[in-house]
Amino acid sequence: MIGTGSAQVELRDEGPSSVATGVAVLDHLLEESAGTGRFRVQLEVAPGEPDAEVGAAGGALGEAFRPLLAAGSGRGVGIVPAEEALAMVVLELAGKPLVASNVDLSTTRAGGLRTDLAMSFLSGLAEVAGLTIHVRLIEGQDSQHVLSAIFTALGVALADACAPR
Repeated sequence: MIGTGSAQVELRDEGPSSVATGVAVLDHLLEESAGTGRFRVQLEVAPGEPDAEVGAAGGALGEAFRPLLAAGSGRGVGIVPAEEALAMVVLELAGKPLVASNVDLSTTRAGGLRTDLAMSFLSGLAEVAGLTIHVRLIEGQDSQHVLSAIFTALGVALADACAPR
């Protein structure tokens, strides 16, 4: 089990994922991400402010993925549809944390959060793992479908980046 502050993460090859961040929509998105990326995650974030829990979850996954990314190619691509939405996530273990995105979900109140759920999570992940993450929404209007496409594309990109060189 790997932990950062109030979050605990275990990456496994077998068994179901279990995600408890305190933000139900994020739990669902991370379980989708793990399923699409074919990895299992055990993630629990201690209760707190929902906006802080999202960043803590991203940071915990970043810490858990860092050694896997270093052992793998460190670069990954995922392009995934969700209903009418189509998203692409490209990431690189570069040591320069950055999230570049053409998606603005700051007005979407997913899970009742005051901030953009995807950007908060991805920023925490990028910062701790040392990733440069590019998110491109190719198509999509429905915010649920857009979030689903982004997180499942992230799962595919992470799996690709962790694959042996």
